Amino acid sequence: MHIGDLPSSLRGKMRRARRLMPDAAARAWLREQRVLHVATIDEDGWPYIIPLVFVYPGEEFLYFHTGAGDGHFLRNIRRHPVVCVEASEIGPLHPGRPYACNSALVYTSVIAWGRVRIVEDEETKIWFFDQLVEKYGDPTLFEPGYPFLDRIVLYEMTIELLTGKRSEGLRH
Repeated sequence: MHIGDLPSSLRGKMRRARRLMPDAAARAWLREQRVLHVATIDEDGWPYIIPLVFVYPGEEFLYFHTGAGDGHFLRNIRRHPVVCVEASEIGPLHPGRPYACNSALVYTSVIAWGRVRIVEDEETKIWFFDQLVEKYGDPTLFEPGYPFLDRIVLYEMTIELLTGKRSEGLRH
């Protein structure tokens, strides 16, 4: 069975709706995160997930990159360009009484589904790395330019569905 054959009735639905973050809050939170886990599906239907750095300028597009080698991720995207991405942050455990199973974890997470295209134009790749260096480092530490753009693959994800979830532990 391929991902396109799976029923989508549960995608984006949340059992505990009170934990659903407003869309704008979920997108703002995602923009500030540092690691994105990106899941693809291989030719046999197996999931493959990797952590990536990313840039999310907001709205409908999200950008991430890999090396240009012909690995699992690139092969999966070329075969079936759909992904599910996730970012999360775990907080403290609020201990419940009298049993551990009455406890609650503080957390925030955002999950998004969408289609991916490989970006070929150099201008967008330069923009991406400018944004990446600004987000993760100090641009003044580096010489200007990106002479190895041909060694990376830049992906642009069109977000089709995005949900954010927040638990404030036992107070939620």
